[in-house]
Amino acid sequence: MTERLPVAVLGASGRMGQRVVQQILDSDDLALACAVCRADSNSLGADAGLLAGRAKAGVPLTTVDAGFGDARVVVDFSLPGGTLAALPYLGRRALVTGTTGLDAAQLAALHTQADAGPLLHAANFSTGVNVLLALVRAASRALSDFDVEVVEAHHTRKVDAPSGTALALARAAAEARGWDLEAVRRDGRVGHTGARPAREIGLHALRAGGITGHHEVWLGGPSEQIQLVHTAASRDVFAEGALRATRWIAGRPPGLYGMSDVLGL
Repeated sequence: MTERLPVAVLGASGRMGQRVVQQILDSDDLALACAVCRADSNSLGADAGLLAGRAKAGVPLTTVDAGFGDARVVVDFSLPGGTLAALPYLGRRALVTGTTGLDAAQLAALHTQADAGPLLHAANFSTGVNVLLALVRAASRALSDFDVEVVEAHHTRKVDAPSGTALALARAAAEARGWDLEAVRRDGRVGHTGARPAREIGLHALRAGGITGHHEVWLGGPSEQIQLVHTAASRDVFAEGALRATRWIAGRPPGLYGMSDVLGL
């Protein structure tokens, strides 16, 4: 029998963390090594399998200072504070993280982990979204005179806007044209805005109900328009992508990786 890859889940009490736990327990090649939650979580001490709606796993939820046991890969769906708090305990383990909302200093601190072990940081683990990123780069480069606008929609409980995926899409379009996104981004419009400048990328965020994730990239020319759209029907796509990355990164050398590496894009 092939030895199972031991995996730790950081943010295991959250909705995405629970889905990752479910898929690990349902797999035939992964093992749940430990499950970590915040110290103030009501789920602290609960069995990770039962919490995720599966059979008892014998893995209680612990805090990060208990370490990651024999896990070779840590899958992280926590918030920025949780991600940064985990860094001192990672050692040379691989980290697969989907944390968004990091400021520049937090992002720099996270990326230092790539010196110790393999780090894969993705704004979105959906394989479809990552193919969309490649399409946006190609379209923005080929249609260099077209206006670019990014629209995203998520559930009402999402705490950051625009989404990390929307920013990644806008950055892909900007970099394809040799632009600095921060110099050309415009978040929403209101009032008498004047004519839209050519060297601009618009970002627009919608929050409603239970929307899992919807992203649109509009490319508009004077006589034609293109829309590139991705809609996630279930959060399971993010867990599936994260565990695809987990399998891929195990045994890789230290360094910073992305989903484009996993998918060979």
